[in-house]
Amino acid sequence: MFKTVMITAAVILVLGWTAYGIWRIIDHFQEKKRPKATTKHLQEVKGSFDEYTKKLENYKRPTYKRE
Repeated sequence: MFKTVMITAAVILVLGWTAYGIWRIIDHFQEKKRPKATTKHLQEVKGSFDEYTKKLENYKRPTYKRE
């Protein structure tokens, strides 16, 4: 009786861990497909970088006269 209970428990445990592993693998692949969330800070940084690149486009190097 004890042997039967232990074998059944072991089989249930193996099936549970297998199902958990499959669920984690599927979740991992779905996570790769989802777009990454952007935070407010990241949006601000991207905005300031865009402003900086626009300023650089209009920048003219100073010319120096050699004597």
